[in-house]
Amino acid sequence: MNERFLQDKVVLVTGAGGGIGRELALALAAEGARVLVNDLGSSVAGEGQDRSRAQAVVDAIRAAGGEASANGDSVADWAAAHRMVEQALDTFGRIDAVINNAGILRDRFFHNMSADEWRTVIDVHLNGTFYVSRAAAPHFKAQQSGAYLHMTSTSGLIGNLGQANYSAAKLGIVALSKSIALDMAKFSVRSNCISPFAYSRMIGSIPTDTPEQQARVERLQRMQTHQIAPLAVYLASEAAREVSGQIFAVRANEIFLISQNRPIRSLHRGEGWTAQSIAEHAMPALRASFYPLERSPDVFSWDPV
Repeated sequence: MNERFLQDKVVLVTGAGGGIGRELALALAAEGARVLVNDLGSSVAGEGQDRSRAQAVVDAIRAAGGEASANGDSVADWAAAHRMVEQALDTFGRIDAVINNAGILRDRFFHNMSADEWRTVIDVHLNGTFYVSRAAAPHFKAQQSGAYLHMTSTSGLIGNLGQANYSAAKLGIVALSKSIALDMAKFSVRSNCISPFAYSRMIGSIPTDTPEQQARVERLQRMQTHQIAPLAVYLASEAAREVSGQIFAVRANEIFLISQNRPIRSLHRGEGWTAQSIAEHAMPALRASFYPLERSPDVFSWDPV
């Protein structure tokens, strides 16, 4: 019998009390990982606490013969992020991978968004990803190994309505992941992103006031959270030791490699440019290559397969 992908590895998963995070934790444990299950137990909007959610996942892992420990700290707190990593070390003796999955939503059209709605989402998604990743970094560096996996979203990679805070945070996570991959490559530490398509508690908050919104949610309901887990297991394992700095997406039974920003066209003018020559020559030449104001459903317009 082949050894399990993550035999004796220790993985910290944030936001693992339900949805995608729960499926990740269960799949990791089934492949031999000892899992620190973090979840504050808040609402989708980030309100309240319920530490029983993390413990329920731990109980499920233990019932299946695995090893796990619960943590109820907030990823949006620098000291709490360090406590998570210390708990993994105290409980299991090491840490091999961090999966940044915790998230909340405070959807609002940009022109109506409050400073608190902006700041709270940035704190959980972007700052939380930095805090937890940074807390693990000295240990990964010392042992000359480690894997980071961060959840991003097509809301940031492509765009979506009413999610300026979430979109900005999720695209920021992509840049953070690339920086981690570059800065820590010399320590054999890798960092990648997954953009998951799946119906979860957060997705369940999407409005269904219009036929278009209803159709979108119906498509999402056909994409299951457990379908994200196999790629996460692989990326956390030593089998992925040569994979770093990449952005993947999982949509039902599809796996995508997502492009990264590169120049697509250039123009040169020996005497330099003026506003007038840009208006008359540069923009007409570049316009054919402009990206339309597309949203994620416009780009992924076909049904999940």
